[in-house]
Amino acid sequence: MANYKPDLSCQSKFIPVDFTQQIIPGTFEYALSHIVDNHLDLTPFDEWYNNDNGGAAAYPPSVMLNIVLFGYSRGLVSSRRIANACETNIIFMSLSGDVQPHYTSIAHFVANMRDKIEPLFTQVLMICDREGLVGRNMFAIDGCKIRSNASKEWSGTFDELERKQAKLRRASQRILERHQAQDSLGEDEVAHDLKQQAKLDKSAAKIREYLATHQEKTGSKGKPVKSNITDPDSAKMTTSKGTIQGYNGIAINDDKHQIILQAQVWGSVGEQQTLAPAVTQLKQQLDKLTTETQPNKHTIKFTADSGFNSEANLEFMAQSGFDSYIADNQFRNVIRYLKKARRMKQSKKNVD
Repeated sequence: MANYKPDLSCQSKFIPVDFTQQIIPGTFEYALSHIVDNHLDLTPFDEWYNNDNGGAAAYPPSVMLNIVLFGYSRGLVSSRRIANACETNIIFMSLSGDVQPHYTSIAHFVANMRDKIEPLFTQVLMICDREGLVGRNMFAIDGCKIRSNASKEWSGTFDELERKQAKLRRASQRILERHQAQDSLGEDEVAHDLKQQAKLDKSAAKIREYLATHQEKTGSKGKPVKSNITDPDSAKMTTSKGTIQGYNGIAINDDKHQIILQAQVWGSVGEQQTLAPAVTQLKQQLDKLTTETQPNKHTIKFTADSGFNSEANLEFMAQSGFDSYIADNQFRNVIRYLKKARRMKQSKKNVD
């Protein structure tokens, strides 16, 4: 009979850990840590904290950026999950210097430091440019639908939301009338109905508060656009897998090393409407990257798929200075027509 050593993979063990040896050169986390700690100018964060006269010490911005950006790169977008990873994952421990920020501190940093964090991406692009990673020969734009953390059931125009609010009130009133008409209901039924009534009243109040504090959005043609109570910036979107509540995520990248120079999400606008602002932001980024050795003349090729094709976009790109190529909306129909014509020609040949 064979004799094997026991498997101790489920056994806990105390071992000494050198955090500096956990970040291996050549990995994403090594590049992230090196850039954040050695190349980014983080002094603007000092103005925000300004807590040298009292209070508890703050977490260094470099630590917060390291764990947040690394978490996002691994699909951890929740502050709670990032905070938990700082306590259980050796890479997060090494990036944070073995400090464990509370999830509220991480959420506060992400929510309130947008104006400080956004310019850092331009600094990263400048580092990529100095390393020769940005080619400036061709740029491509594309997008994808990103699901938001909001239910599409809470979407609608203001008229639809008002009708929903009235419907919820009527349902709550029916529960109250039932109680008044049937005094013999058991305690369990009464408790269940009261719980349901409170839920309906809370939902109706949520709609009423939203209608009182927000203005109705309108589309490009002046028609009302559906708003979402939970996430007002998101919108209902049709995808290949059905309708979702979410955003249009748009990115423009360079063809040399797939460096993303512009990325943003839009909610209540279609994909066609994102082309002009995205290209405008791309030009602004290119202006910031302009150097004496690589002058920026905007004489580059620009490609987009048929989702961005419209008369307004064609006119905008014609005046942009880019050598632009946008697929025709009817391109697929043209392909079908050519295939059909080829089949008919082949059939005629066979008959002859």
